[in-house]
Amino acid sequence: MTMIGSPTTPTRDVNQPLPEISAAGAALTWKRPRRRATGGSRPSWRHQAIAYLILGLGSLAFLVPFYFVINGSLKTEAEVSAGNFITPPESLADVRWSNYPAAAEKLGLTWTTATLPLIGEIRLPASFPALSNTVVITILCIVGQVISCSMVGFGFARFRFRGRNILFMTMLSTMMLPAQVTMIPVFVLFRYLGMIDTFWPLIIPAWLASPFFVFMFRQFFSQIPEELIEAARIDGASNLRIYWQLMLPLSGPVIAIVTIYTFLGTWNDFMGPLIYLNSPENRTLALALNSFRGQYGTGDTHLLMAASVICMLPCVVLFFAAQRYFVESVAMTGSKS
Repeated sequence: MTMIGSPTTPTRDVNQPLPEISAAGAALTWKRPRRRATGGSRPSWRHQAIAYLILGLGSLAFLVPFYFVINGSLKTEAEVSAGNFITPPESLADVRWSNYPAAAEKLGLTWTTATLPLIGEIRLPASFPALSNTVVITILCIVGQVISCSMVGFGFARFRFRGRNILFMTMLSTMMLPAQVTMIPVFVLFRYLGMIDTFWPLIIPAWLASPFFVFMFRQFFSQIPEELIEAARIDGASNLRIYWQLMLPLSGPVIAIVTIYTFLGTWNDFMGPLIYLNSPENRTLALALNSFRGQYGTGDTHLLMAASVICMLPCVVLFFAAQRYFVESVAMTGSKS
């Protein structure tokens, strides 16, 4: 007979193991859970070697045309006409460095004679109209693209108005429209305005914003904290001042990307100057390369290759100087706003 309130001893089944025995058995059978790798498994050296081998072969495949152009620009017309693009010149005496001044002169470079003390008379470049025309058009197009696209992107990112998303999608849908569709109507418009054989048809479209660059600015401006803009409004800044003194200085990476792509597109543009520019003094470098074309094909092929090297040299330098911005452009276009 048990008394009320007195502790009772719990009954235990004979088949149930003792607590200490159960703990010991669990300790022997327990395994440490594997941690999930957050960064992924590191590839082996074989996978890395295969990846580098594929990248190296791809790089060589893309460098072969550059090698042919540079090698052909240092040879004579007979060697280039014979198709000797693979073997380099046998010695430095066989290298035709004179092809580059001759090609520059055919591109429109004019020379002048100057007399220097202790040196005598030397030839100096006097003017290079094709280069100066290309530089003027390129700079104005870069400035126009940065200003117009940043303003439109700022409006889509920071202003709330009815139909904003529909208007933005309509603007992006124009990227699917080929340029050849609007080529004739735009030419008729500029001819009606009397702008043929001037630089305006090549510059004005850059000041009307490009959908792709507007999309990049809009993606970047959408990521800027709203508190920063509210603080500027509390200080009395207007929308124009917020754009010019706050948003535009912060968008340095996007400005660099727009500058690079606009420079490459404008510097290498051939169709636009071919349609709108008629006078020889207004031609660009892309049109000047067309002067090497003879009646029965391409003449002075060695000089054409030297001129091609001269024209593409700024693009190559720009690519290697701003290579990381190309990677940022790919990441920015795929970012979520």
